[in-house]
Amino acid sequence: GDRMEVLQEEEEEEQEELKSSEIGDKLQDVKTNVSAEEGCIPSDVPDFDWSSIDTSQLRSSYKTNSQKEKEVLQIADHFFKQYTYIYPERNPLFLHPVNECGVEKFVSTTVRPTLLTCLEMYDWNGCASFVSDYLTMEPLKSPLTLPNSLYSPTTILKYQRGNCFDFSVLLCSMLIGAGYDAYCVHGYATREMCALDETLEVCPLLRKPEEVPKEEMKKPKYRIKPPLSLQYQLELQQGTQKKAETEADQKSKEREEKITEVEKPKRDPLHGLRIHAWVLVRSGKREVPKTFFINPFTGNSHSTMDENFLGIESVWNHRNYWVNKQDCSNGCKDLSFDLGDAVHWEAMLSESKKPLQPPSSAGKEERFSDAKDMVSDPNHGSCEAGMLYQTESIFLTLLLLTAEFETRYFQGRKVVLYKKAKLEKWTPNLNGDGLVKRLTIYADLDRTEVVEVREWFENREDRLYMREVNKQTQLTTDYFSPGHLFHLKAHTYALMEPETEQTMEFYNEARVDDLQKRVENTTEMTEYFVGRSDFLHIRQAKFGKRGEEMAGTIIDTKFRPIVQIKECFCRNLEKPADEDVAERIFLITEEKIHLTYHLKHEYFTASTKDLFRAVRDRKGRAMGTTPKICASYQAGSSEKEEKLLREYNLLQELAKEEKMLKRRIRQSETEMLNILKIRKNEEMAIQLSDSNYDTESDEKRGQQHEAMKRKKEDELSQEERDLDYLAPFLIRLGYKGKMTKEQALNLRDECLNAYKQRLINNVKIIQDRYEKAVKELREKEQWFQKNQSRLSAEEEENFLAYCSEAMLRIRITVQRLNSTKRMAPQKFFAFKDKLHRDPRLAEHLGRA
Repeated sequence: GDRMEVLQEEEEEEQEELKSSEIGDKLQDVKTNVSAEEGCIPSDVPDFDWSSIDTSQLRSSYKTNSQKEKEVLQIADHFFKQYTYIYPERNPLFLHPVNECGVEKFVSTTVRPTLLTCLEMYDWNGCASFVSDYLTMEPLKSPLTLPNSLYSPTTILKYQRGNCFDFSVLLCSMLIGAGYDAYCVHGYATREMCALDETLEVCPLLRKPEEVPKEEMKKPKYRIKPPLSLQYQLELQQGTQKKAETEADQKSKEREEKITEVEKPKRDPLHGLRIHAWVLVRSGKREVPKTFFINPFTGNSHSTMDENFLGIESVWNHRNYWVNKQDCSNGCKDLSFDLGDAVHWEAMLSESKKPLQPPSSAGKEERFSDAKDMVSDPNHGSCEAGMLYQTESIFLTLLLLTAEFETRYFQGRKVVLYKKAKLEKWTPNLNGDGLVKRLTIYADLDRTEVVEVREWFENREDRLYMREVNKQTQLTTDYFSPGHLFHLKAHTYALMEPETEQTMEFYNEARVDDLQKRVENTTEMTEYFVGRSDFLHIRQAKFGKRGEEMAGTIIDTKFRPIVQIKECFCRNLEKPADEDVAERIFLITEEKIHLTYHLKHEYFTASTKDLFRAVRDRKGRAMGTTPKICASYQAGSSEKEEKLLREYNLLQELAKEEKMLKRRIRQSETEMLNILKIRKNEEMAIQLSDSNYDTESDEKRGQQHEAMKRKKEDELSQEERDLDYLAPFLIRLGYKGKMTKEQALNLRDECLNAYKQRLINNVKIIQDRYEKAVKELREKEQWFQKNQSRLSAEEEENFLAYCSEAMLRIRITVQRLNSTKRMAPQKFFAFKDKLHRDPRLAEHLGRA
């Protein structure tokens, strides 16, 4: 019986080996097919011959290995042998590929921590966006095999291109230099992520912010039964209508689900086998709250639970190399990133001094029991973690400075295709109109029917920073940053012509009239105001046809005739509601003014007044004079009290207001014409301001500033030469061309004493400023010590900022004080020598 069991076990093992060999053969066939089909570079990426690069300028460390590097390579070889012995079924590790000089380098030595001087590079998102924009993506030659080479970040930056491993090493070097706990990752990802295919992803500029779900109310344990409701026919109709609406919503949802199914990516036969490299940023340093991934191709951050990341083989930084021992059948969702946990991760360089045992012909159980002892030294003692630490790459910093940071994109332009969208980016000041980014939104997945175009601009003198063009409505909206001549904020138009549909928004805080928006078409112009002292918030003017004759008005062909003016006011709480006007309408053609007051408390109707300039009959003919000039309705009062004098005065005031309003509307029309004229001129002759990174312009401005400074100093010295410093003293002396020696000596002493006192006063003023600044700082520190326990984090930051500014002011004051004290004796003796050389005193004092 035991013999039969042994034979059955042997047969089962043979069948498993046959199956595994068949699977391996199929996988090898797939690999060869993929290598032939997908290994080529896409057509949109220009070909580049890496064998033709110039390595003569690289330092000797790129072309040879130091003794320490040779030791590390031996450790890596031994580590790899142990790894393949213990895990024969796993794929090979990415340990020591060759660099651009054909020299094997351990991957950790390729990571060069570098802190760049640009402020944008101090945060992870700035570094990631720079790497994704600056470099051109090259796919791996085969998506299933590791690359044979890994070039240094200096070469990758110089030629602005690389594969996922090159991207990751460069980004990791920058992140570690900026203080992040970052690691390069060798793993597996989806086809779309490996190939930088974002055609099924929504553009980040179009993503809606995630809605925070509202907490559902807890259902009470006991409820009262609702009473029976008697439904009317109308309620039944409403119910059927709601039912039809819900059915329509359900159908639309089903249609959307079908569309999403169509838009889903096709099945990938190599799912889980495609090699990819990305960056891991662990929590802790730089106040990173949670561990996350960065895809270097896009510069986007991803959660470690993201389904696009399908597994991890190893991670490394500039100090060590770790192999993942966890199960990745569920992707990266269940992985622990505690690299110090020897159960989950195996470090190549260990702090332990225990030597590594060489491979032996032990059994399967014995091999896996030794997995925890994968330490790193083959017969040369142990190697501690951190021995690979390198200093900051100065050459990398210099290369980025000379590579013109503002170029940003390869050949100045980058195009990214998204789901129903296309995003184009340009280097600032490359386009003559200042265009730096354009987003084209399409109605279909094939990107043939354009729905909307959004454009972003930089460095424009007219302050335009964004433009939206709706291809369906043919409306264009221009957005302006503060500083436009007319404080323009946004301008929506179909044609940039007067008396057409125009909507202009303004920065109302910068305008005297607090105008927020103005809307105009062929028949109306409406203005909206915010925060006015007279509580006006809407003014609307209606126009007649040009050239129409109107009673009591002169025909002006330049402007359209005004037919009606309407104004709306907010509530003024200092007045009673029935005396506070809410709306007034000037009916100019009818010579009538209609007033509506605000509603009184607990009233449903508002008080109104109709004021007439000339009473007319039903046919519009003027009637004889009559005292009836006002028809009013007083809410909540039945009395019809007529106060002719008060109504007459009110009518006169409103008549003046009407004239003033006409002038303001004409001013608004004129302003609209001027804005349109200026906007046309701005678009015809676009002017760009100097870029923030325009070093040539900065040098020119610096030279001009120095020349002006020298000119100003020459003018001041000439003024000093022309200044007669003895004049005040000679006037008191009554000088008439001659003086005695005694008078000359007294004159010199008085002049020197005055100049000495002036120098002492200057020192005293600076000393007082220094003492005042020190006193204020001490008082502020005492206040902070007393209230430290009650202060918020923001108040503490403000205090620290104040202290740094105060210390800077004190330091500058001390430097100025020391300089003044040091220069005072020199100035005094120089002035004394100048006095002795004065021709009016020289004959008595000499030139000593």
